[in-house]
Amino acid sequence: MHRLFWIVFTTILLVLGTATFVEQAQSTAFASQHIYHSMWFVALWALLAVVSVIIIVRCRLWKRGAVALLHLSLLVILAGAAVTFFTSQSGMLHIREGDVESRFINEHNETANLPFSIRLDSFRIRCYPGTNTPADYQSFVTIEQGHTRRNATISMNNILALNGYRLYQSSYDEDIHGSVLSVKYDPVGTGITYTGYLLLAISMVWVLCSKRERFRHLLQKVMSCKAVVFYTLFILYGSAVNARSLPTANTEKAESLARRQIVYNGRIVPFNTMAHDFMLKIYGNPSYHGLSAEQVVYGWIARPDVWKDEPMIKVKDKSLRKKLGAADKYVSFQSLFNPDCSYKVTALAENGVPSKPVQEVDEKVGIIIMLTQGSLFEPLPAEAPRLGSTRVEAEILYNRLPLVKVLFMLNITLGILSLALFILGIFANKYIKVPLQTLFSLSLIALLFLYALRWYVSGHIPLGNGYETMLFMSVVIMFISCIIGRRFPLLLCIGLLLSGFTLLVAHIGDSNPQITNLMPVLNSPLLSIHVSVIMMSYALLGLTFIIAIIYFVLIALQDKTRPATTADIARQLALLTPLSHLLLYPAVFLLACGIFIGAVWANISWGTYWSWDPKETWALITMMIYAIPFHTSLTGKLLNSPTRFHLFMLLAFLSVLMTYFGVNFFLGGMHSYA
Repeated sequence: MHRLFWIVFTTILLVLGTATFVEQAQSTAFASQHIYHSMWFVALWALLAVVSVIIIVRCRLWKRGAVALLHLSLLVILAGAAVTFFTSQSGMLHIREGDVESRFINEHNETANLPFSIRLDSFRIRCYPGTNTPADYQSFVTIEQGHTRRNATISMNNILALNGYRLYQSSYDEDIHGSVLSVKYDPVGTGITYTGYLLLAISMVWVLCSKRERFRHLLQKVMSCKAVVFYTLFILYGSAVNARSLPTANTEKAESLARRQIVYNGRIVPFNTMAHDFMLKIYGNPSYHGLSAEQVVYGWIARPDVWKDEPMIKVKDKSLRKKLGAADKYVSFQSLFNPDCSYKVTALAENGVPSKPVQEVDEKVGIIIMLTQGSLFEPLPAEAPRLGSTRVEAEILYNRLPLVKVLFMLNITLGILSLALFILGIFANKYIKVPLQTLFSLSLIALLFLYALRWYVSGHIPLGNGYETMLFMSVVIMFISCIIGRRFPLLLCIGLLLSGFTLLVAHIGDSNPQITNLMPVLNSPLLSIHVSVIMMSYALLGLTFIIAIIYFVLIALQDKTRPATTADIARQLALLTPLSHLLLYPAVFLLACGIFIGAVWANISWGTYWSWDPKETWALITMMIYAIPFHTSLTGKLLNSPTRFHLFMLLAFLSVLMTYFGVNFFLGGMHSYA
C-alpha cells in the first residue's frame, strides 16, 4: 500500500508540473478541459485520498490527535473540492444601465435562471485622487425578489451574496454604461472546504504545541546547543562622478523642481520620482556625469536638440551594440537613426519579431520621445489634492538612498567572509570573534528603515509586485536569523548570505522599482496576509537550502582535516540536520496557510477558491514536495540518513525557485505580477 501511495503521489506531482507547461503551450481552456477538469484527474486525487485513508487506519494515526486532525483536514478540503466540482455552477451576466436581468450564461454556454432579478442603476470607475488610475469598479444595482427590493453595490473584493448565489464585478463595457458580473453558485462545496481550512489551521498549531510531536523535541535539541559565531568587517560603498557642461537647470532650480508635484504612472508624485525612474530606465544610474536626475530631465525637455547627441542610452547586449556600430555600452538617441531619419532599431527585428535586447532599446527610445513630447507625465491639476511636505521629502529620500544596492553588497560580503572564517576556524581548531551581531543589527535596521519608508511613500504595505515581495522576504530572513541566531549563531552568517542574495535578485530583477498604485483586485487586506505568509515560508525554506549547502561543504572538509578538527566538524554536522528539520515545520505550515488564505482571497475577489493558475499549482507542488520528509514511515530508505535528507532539501528548493521565478518568466498567469 505504501508503494501504491508513492506511485499515485508522484504521478500527481508530475501531472501538475506538466499541466502548467501544457497550458502555456496550448491554452488555459485546453488544460482545463483535458487535465484539470477531466474525470481521470479527479479519479487520481480520489485514489490518493482512498489510499491515504487506508494507510491512516493501518497506522492507527488516531492515537496521535494533532497529526490525525491534520490529515483529516486535508481529506475534508479534498471532499469540499469534489463537491464544488460536481455541484457548483458558474457563469457570466452582462447587463446595461437601466436593464433588468434574471438569467445568466453558465460555463456550458447555456442560459440559467436566477431566483431573483437584478437591475443595473449605474456603473462607475473610481480613480485614485488626482489621477486616471482605476482604484475600483463599482456596479450600483437594485435586487428584486418577490415583493422585496433592496439596493446593493458590487465592486472589486465586495461581492453580492444572495440565495446561495454570489455575484462578482468582472468587467465593464467600453462606454462605461454596462457591467459584466461573474456568477457563482456553490452553497455546499465552499463551506466544506472552508471547514477543512479551519481544521488545518487548528491542527498545525496543535502539532507545533504538542509535547508528543517531533517539533517540540527538535526545538529543545536545537535550543540546548551552543554553536560558533564568526565575524568580519564592514564594506563601504561609494561612487564618484565628473561634472560636464550641458544645457540644464542649475542646482538650486533643480532642487525646487524635484519637489514639484505631478501625475506620473497613475500616482501624484514629486518630479524627482519621474526623473529618478527615467534615469534608471535610460542610463542605469540616477545621475549623469555629476548632473542630478532632475537636471538631466530638465535638459531633455528644454534642449532635446543638444541632449539627443549625448551617449546615455544603455545597450546591455554586446551583439546588439555591434550591429548598431557602438563602440561603448552607451549610445546617443541620434545614433539610433539613419541620415534619412529612418529608425535603425526597426531593421534589427528578426522575421518581424524584435528580440528582448531590441525591445529594451526601443522602449528607452519611446520613453525619451514621450518625455520630449510631454506625454510621460502630466502637470497636477489645480483642483487635485496635494501631497504633504513630509510625504514629498520622504519619497525624495527613498529615491536618493541606494540602500538596496548597498545592503546586498554588504550582506553578501559579510555572509561569505563569515562562512569563510567558520571554515578556517575549523581547520585552525579555534574561533575568531568579531562584532558580527552589531553589523547584522545595523543591516537589519537599515533594511527595516527602507521597507518602512517605501510603505509610507506608497500608502500601502509593499507586497504588490516581485520587487516588494523580495524586500519583504529579506526582512523575514533577517528576523528569523536574528531570533534563532541567539542560540544557533551560525544562522547569522546564513541569514546575511541569503538576505544578500534576495536583495540582489530584487536589484537585478527590477532595476527601476517604481512605486505604483495597487490594481483594484489587489486592494484587499487579505493580499498582505497571503503574500507575507508565503514569503515567510519561502524564507525558511531558503534557510534549509543554505543549511544543506553548508552540510555538504563540511562533509567535503571532514576527510581532509586532522582528527581533532574532524570531531569538531562532526559536532557541527550533528546540529545542522535537526535545525533543518525544525525549520521545515513552520515553513511548510506557513506555505499551507498562505495557499489557503490566497484561496479565500480568490473566492472573495473573483468567485473561485482554486483555478489551477500556474503559480497556484506550483505552490501546491512545492508544499507536497516539502511534506515528504515528515512521512519517515512511508519514505523508507529515501531519507533515512542526513546526507540523503540534505540532498533532498537541495533538490526540493528547485520547486521554490520555479514557483517564485519560473512561473513569472516561463508560464505567466494571473499571478505573473508577483
